[in-house]
Amino acid sequence: MPEIAEVETVRNTLKKRILNKKIIDVKIIYDKIIESDKKEFKNILINNEFEDILRRGKWLIFALKEHYLLSHLRMEGKYFIKDSKEEIAKHEHIVISFADGTDLRYHDTRKFGRMKLIKKEALEKTEEIQKQGKEIIDEELTSSYLLEKLQDKKMPIKEALLNQENISGLGNIYADEVLFASAINPLRKAGSLSKDECARIIKEGKKIILKAISLGGTTIRSYTSSLGVTGHYQDYLKVHKKEGMPCPICGNVIKRIKVGGRSTYFCEHCQK
Repeated sequence: MPEIAEVETVRNTLKKRILNKKIIDVKIIYDKIIESDKKEFKNILINNEFEDILRRGKWLIFALKEHYLLSHLRMEGKYFIKDSKEEIAKHEHIVISFADGTDLRYHDTRKFGRMKLIKKEALEKTEEIQKQGKEIIDEELTSSYLLEKLQDKKMPIKEALLNQENISGLGNIYADEVLFASAINPLRKAGSLSKDECARIIKEGKKIILKAISLGGTTIRSYTSSLGVTGHYQDYLKVHKKEGMPCPICGNVIKRIKVGGRSTYFCEHCQK
């Protein structure tokens, strides 16, 4: 599943390849991905162009002249850039064609991804954006902010970190890595964390995510590159997908459990 580092990599890669190119056609093959009126979606995009690409948490925000196109990749969404003459492949559900003979194609095996057009002035009022907490790499994210978000929450801290209303952009991979680096057990009740522990999550989280972004994200079975960029942060994972392997700090065996329905990897000794 693409998380903040992977979505940022997609954003940076697309910015180099699709900005300021005239859109001449839009094909909607699986229309449930589009949450806007389908006819309006096409009419607004055709003869328009992407002026910039922003990101908020895991949401890509394609800037048009008067609108934003919000795009969430969900579990397995990917973007491909292909020659317009190339046959549309299985699982390519949205095809945006440019005047230079190339396509931006949205590929999604599970069809969970979503796209939505909004007026630019409505961005901050849009439910999807309003629900986003501060990002782990946001300078405005403080231990006081996180402590307040977690206060009185009885859910496990791993589950709380996956809730985008608490911290925006973290997913299963990086939540495991952040908790390991912070020496916090994923089953700890979120509301039991101290201000110092919240500060540790923020400090370690920033280091991990910034390094992951610099390395193009993590390429594993559930997320692979689709734009000619192969992530390398998987070479630095300490616990995620390391079940049965020795902990890099103490040597004890790394365990896998389920937290909130998600596979969770941790060291019982280092994360008491």
